[in-house]
Amino acid sequence: MSDPTSVQDKSAAANVDWKLAATTAARLVRPGPDMSEYTRTHVAAELQELSVFADGPVREVTGLTDDRPVRPARIVDRPGWARAAAHSLAELTGSSQPPGGLLRGRPAGLQAGAILSFLSTAIIGQYDPFSGPDGTLLLVAPNVVAAERAMRVRTRDFRTWVCLHEVTHRVQFTATPWLADYMRGLVDALGEHTEETLGDLTRRLTSAVRRSDDTGLDRGVVGVLLATQPPRQRDAMVSLLMLGTLLEGHAEHVMDAAGPAVVPTVAHIRELFDQRRRRRTNPLQWLMRTALGVDAKIAQYVKGKKFVDTIVERVGMQEFNAIWTSPETLPKPQEIGAPERWIQRVLG
Repeated sequence: MSDPTSVQDKSAAANVDWKLAATTAARLVRPGPDMSEYTRTHVAAELQELSVFADGPVREVTGLTDDRPVRPARIVDRPGWARAAAHSLAELTGSSQPPGGLLRGRPAGLQAGAILSFLSTAIIGQYDPFSGPDGTLLLVAPNVVAAERAMRVRTRDFRTWVCLHEVTHRVQFTATPWLADYMRGLVDALGEHTEETLGDLTRRLTSAVRRSDDTGLDRGVVGVLLATQPPRQRDAMVSLLMLGTLLEGHAEHVMDAAGPAVVPTVAHIRELFDQRRRRRTNPLQWLMRTALGVDAKIAQYVKGKKFVDTIVERVGMQEFNAIWTSPETLPKPQEIGAPERWIQRVLG
């Protein structure tokens, strides 16, 4: 019999009714910008065209190759993204049927639906490596249109720039066959059941408060999340954070490196887009962004891009691509802010 004061760290995702989450999100999501049927059709067609076109410049900059077919992106609206995200999360966590029956998964499903509805207004594009043999590239048309209207930029330039980023994610996974399985393994580790006493949890939290390192992972909401995880789950979460930082930073580097040749106004777009990311929001939006880790993800873009920029500048893209060799060559927390450590460890 387990200790009655134990804390069971069961994966929240495993107790979610993802079908209900998708339905809830579709009902709650705010409508996108007004568009005529002609505009919607034109935007979808152009995004599909550019999602194929961008593959060439991305591969030229990255030097990453594979024999996978280049398929157009799937263009969705906000409810469509929420449904796709819920389906992907169900597949990733193996929880399309929540344990304990439907009733147990309903409260979490409603909560997840509310979160997906909020995120569906912010996501511009996403590559899902877990849907089918070649994955699926999603582009959220109303959010692309909303962003380009708010910034008043040339629409084709902005859409090309967005596609360069999202297609880079597709190339990262198709050219690195082990990457999706590695990510799935980390997610599985996070969802493992474990038992520990409240005393164990308290001691770990106290130690985390006293500890400070040079990675930045011990601060803010990320630090709290990490501090509450048992060692194996904490290691998996750190590895996921490092992988996400690399993937986003690499995509940011590529979109700017490839941009000048295919996006005439790339410098103007980058300046406006960075200002948009830094813009202050109202208190409710700030709370949601913080709770959901949106600001932490923006920090990933900045830290990851600086990491990739520095290494490519010093050793070139061909040498940088050693990073895709295996999980052992991925950056460690202490290397993100000190790229020379990665160079020394991996390239010697």
